[in-house]
Amino acid sequence: MKRILSLVLVCAMLMSLFIAAASAETALPYAEGTVLRMATGYNNAKTGLFFDPEIAGEGITLADGKTYNSGDLKPTWVAVQEKLGVVFEDKYQGNGASKEFDYWKEQLDQVDMLSGTAAKLSEAGEAGLVVNIGEYLDQMPNFKAYLEANPIVKLSITGNTDTGAIYFSPYFDGVNDIERMPLMRVDWVVKLLDGESEFTAEACGNTAAPVYEPYMPTSGKVEIETPTLDGTATEIVTKDYDAAGNIVALMNEKGSMTGVEAVNMLREYIDKAYNGYYGTERSNLFVGQNAAWDADELVALLRCVVSNAQTLNGTDTIQGLFSREDANNQRRVDMFRFAGHLFGVRGLESRQDYLYVDEEGELRDARQEVDTYIALARMHALAEEGLISQAFINGEDVKTANYLEQDLGFMHYDYNQTQTLYNQTKLDNAAGEKYMAVMVPVARWYDGTSEDGVYMRFTESWRSVKTDGWGISKPGVGDDTDKLNAALALIDFAYSEEGTILMSYGPDAFIKKNADGSYVTFLFNGKEMPEIADATYAELWEKASGNYTNYARQFLGSTLSFMKSQAFEYQCTHEVGREGAGKISTAIALGTIKHPELAIAENPWYTSIPTVLPTTKNENQELGQYTELNSKFQGGKDQENIFVDIIASGFNAEGMGDPEEAAAYVADTMMGTQYLGIKEGAWEALVDYYEEITQ
Repeated sequence: MKRILSLVLVCAMLMSLFIAAASAETALPYAEGTVLRMATGYNNAKTGLFFDPEIAGEGITLADGKTYNSGDLKPTWVAVQEKLGVVFEDKYQGNGASKEFDYWKEQLDQVDMLSGTAAKLSEAGEAGLVVNIGEYLDQMPNFKAYLEANPIVKLSITGNTDTGAIYFSPYFDGVNDIERMPLMRVDWVVKLLDGESEFTAEACGNTAAPVYEPYMPTSGKVEIETPTLDGTATEIVTKDYDAAGNIVALMNEKGSMTGVEAVNMLREYIDKAYNGYYGTERSNLFVGQNAAWDADELVALLRCVVSNAQTLNGTDTIQGLFSREDANNQRRVDMFRFAGHLFGVRGLESRQDYLYVDEEGELRDARQEVDTYIALARMHALAEEGLISQAFINGEDVKTANYLEQDLGFMHYDYNQTQTLYNQTKLDNAAGEKYMAVMVPVARWYDGTSEDGVYMRFTESWRSVKTDGWGISKPGVGDDTDKLNAALALIDFAYSEEGTILMSYGPDAFIKKNADGSYVTFLFNGKEMPEIADATYAELWEKASGNYTNYARQFLGSTLSFMKSQAFEYQCTHEVGREGAGKISTAIALGTIKHPELAIAENPWYTSIPTVLPTTKNENQELGQYTELNSKFQGGKDQENIFVDIIASGFNAEGMGDPEEAAAYVADTMMGTQYLGIKEGAWEALVDYYEEITQ
């Protein structure tokens, strides 16, 4: 009897699912073959929905066995077109989101969907130029369910708290996880610091005259909670400055010295400051699961690395810190993001502009904070000492691959998967060469729990709604309900389970299957996710040198927007990359790396700033008039960023004098005070709205 009842219940559930699916299919009716004009892509001509000539050439055959030509839809979008019964027309100009939107903003009647930044799409929505998706949530069951399950996401994309308007479909490059990480040549750290006897070298250079001054204390003790070496628990590690002194102060007092002297001074400091905790494996201070390094210790290590080039690479030169592309502002900005982590400054890796919430719940702008410019001054001191790459300082076209292939670079701050793949293509692993993520640094953070700040690890690089998305052009779809519904259906489908897999992995032909046609899966973050096909993995390396995002965007057409699972990327991460990221993941799980919360946190300081704040049409017009503020702190390839320039060239090059003058100039002359006033009002409205929708 119980079995019969259970079968009845199963049938009833299946029927209800069938009815729900049927209603979902008819909730947004549109004619078969409806054409959608798509001005959508990721950031260049190679990362659109359609193959461009550079990728397709005379025809390209992929792992699905099909040949694609220039102008053909990429496999992911062939599958979407077939699934939804629409026809995609290519209108993409091959720009990043900001420039793509700017290209079309005066001719929105020519496109149906377009890429844009969250801010620009929301601003256009308030001006009546972009469709308010929020009005159609009841007809979008997948998207609605996701927002209901993740109210902070809804908060992050709400463009108007009076109406609940949503003007763009959010893009998640993973969610609620760390994003960028410090990356080091760990084999060099081991070579310099480990061993029982003193360090010796046949040849070495000298450290530069010191410019950088201590950031950490010069006396007293600092206690840090850190994972144990095996990662199974936590323990307290003590930095004893009374016993050892501050390493930067010690080096600065001695002045320029040989690389050998610098290494032995750092070794002695580690032994004394940590009371032998790291033993003869002193490298674990930087690269171990129980790492507890801080900015001053990193500077000392950089001095050792740069002055011992002969030992490490057999040349006279090693560059200490570098960026992925030293001539590309889009990558150069990672240098000041890293500065925020080194010196405990919020807002330098914000989800929106440079905004963050302080411990009182007030909105702050890092561009107007003196501490920001003090951190940048410290970074400029590193540049003056030759501890930041000369190519970064000069804006020369040198990239990660160059630094690693020629053993010329030590460290940068970036995405783990794309950068650690160079272990397979550029480094000699047989010789023990390893480039991998290391622990987030210890810094003093003012989270409001202590007047003197808290020495801890904190990362602001936390995955949430990205700053770009796709919107529906109101003049484009006009009164054509077929176009409108088809565009809405596309967004809704992307947030279904099937859509999420398709937007992450590409079509089924690129996924490994069992004999019965089901996916072969593995456990990823507690959920069964598909494995990629062997042919896909081989093609990833053949066509994109192991770079998952390049392969997905350029060849499959996936991960261009919507919801991207990290499961595909994880499978493509080099084993060295997994090793480093695994240590960070363990530290996060143990609570020794703090991070923003995707919620209105009990301590507001830990609240992740939303990607959008709901400013009005008039406020947007006023914000648009702050020309200098809008143009001088950009993150695009050919744009300008004052923070980057200060690191490379100092305050005088910007005519700002010193940190106090710089912060005041932004607040007063650049209209920063007015900007922050508008954003603060929008933030308060959003908090009220959040409380309303979560009651």
